[in-house]
Amino acid sequence: MSGQGVNDMVDREEFDGLVVSIDHFFLLLNGIIVFFMQCGFAFLEAGSVRAKNTTNILIKNLLDVFLGAMAYWAVGYAFAYGDPGNGFIGHSQFFLSEIGEDESALSSFFFQFVFAATAATIVSGSMAERTEFKAYLIYSVVITGFVYPVVSHWAWSETGWLADGINGMVVLGFQDFAGSSVVHMVGGVAALTGAAILGPRIGRFDKENIDKGSHQGHTVPLVALGGFILFFGFFSFNGGSVLAISNPGDGIVMARAIVNTIISGAAAALVSLGMGKVLYNTKKWSLLTMINGGLTGMVAICAGCNTLYPWGAFVTGVVAGAVFIGGSALVFRLRIDDPLDAVAVHLGGGLWGIFSTPWLARGTGIFFAWNGDAFAGWGWNLLGALVITVWTAALSVLLFGGMHILGILRVSPETEYMGLDEKEHGEPAYPIMAYVGNDSRNAANGGANGFPATAFHPESGAQGKDNEGLDVAEMASEREAADVV
Repeated sequence: MSGQGVNDMVDREEFDGLVVSIDHFFLLLNGIIVFFMQCGFAFLEAGSVRAKNTTNILIKNLLDVFLGAMAYWAVGYAFAYGDPGNGFIGHSQFFLSEIGEDESALSSFFFQFVFAATAATIVSGSMAERTEFKAYLIYSVVITGFVYPVVSHWAWSETGWLADGINGMVVLGFQDFAGSSVVHMVGGVAALTGAAILGPRIGRFDKENIDKGSHQGHTVPLVALGGFILFFGFFSFNGGSVLAISNPGDGIVMARAIVNTIISGAAAALVSLGMGKVLYNTKKWSLLTMINGGLTGMVAICAGCNTLYPWGAFVTGVVAGAVFIGGSALVFRLRIDDPLDAVAVHLGGGLWGIFSTPWLARGTGIFFAWNGDAFAGWGWNLLGALVITVWTAALSVLLFGGMHILGILRVSPETEYMGLDEKEHGEPAYPIMAYVGNDSRNAANGGANGFPATAFHPESGAQGKDNEGLDVAEMASEREAADVV
């Protein structure tokens, strides 16, 4: 072989190595951005709960990462992508013990892990403000380590039964590119089941509390900041699901996914904003409704963001905005307490995305092809959504129902009234002394530091206020009512 030939071979090897490295970097970078969505969830959830439960919801969001990493490393990745595996579950690579000397699966592990953590985070919002901390530890590990990985194996692994179809009869396979069902429906169904078994927060559906909005979140700016971070993260959540960037056409698919994500999200946000103005009793332009509507649109487009035309993404978003409004109203009518509206966003949006993608997919969708393969693909998606719902609901009933029977699912009424920050963690997010100062002269001067002497003091009498601005007398009467129940 000539010297030139050797140089060409070396150059080719270096080029191939660079291509592989670029793909790994692509996965890791997008995984890091999706990981940052946990910060968005943390802000969104913290702003949506009452001040006395802020620390509790923040520590749960952090533990979604830390517990999730341990569970997914130990068993979750093996159940999802362990090779060899069967149509139901993977059964190798526990603790990443069989990934090979080249460690080429590490980037894939990290990217898939952040998706698993997202599924668990959805549940914490719906069960906020009244869940025992130890119950949270249990269900977070189970969802991240088993419930979600099995579903992702079905739909996204090479051997999964949903991905393969039945004897090759379903030509298109299961159409869920970025997780409308695999991530969001799993999280939404678990959230719905958990919230239903857990029961509403004390007084949540009392007429006087509904009218006063006493269970509203304590800071809208945090919710808005969390929403912006989640919108940003969805571009990598959907665009990064290409999984590689070096193949011909990968860049176009990623661009299509990102453009469709913003179109669907924007359409859903505007529709939900308008519908909320017209349909809600307040007749106001609601920022919170618009944020959740936008998230619903981005959840719905996950399934088909890689295949839809922009007009298809617009249609998806328009309907997704209405789905959020209807889903939120339905959950409320069923008297299921969901502080984050996570069920409407993730279960409603995910179900609509799985339903609509086989109709709107360019070239192969029912609107384009109108043939047996197109309808078979739609039927396969519906079957997949049904099985995923049944699987998640059944395991969630066993999980949450079992903890309810054992008495470890819900905190005591006293803890719920006092707030989980103080009772469970001893770390209030907004300590009283941070406002009034550790100065005895403040009380003597009747609040000379700028705060009334009775402010923030839950035992200061009928005129006192707690840290949410609620009358103490009203709090006391609610406590007495709860004790009777």
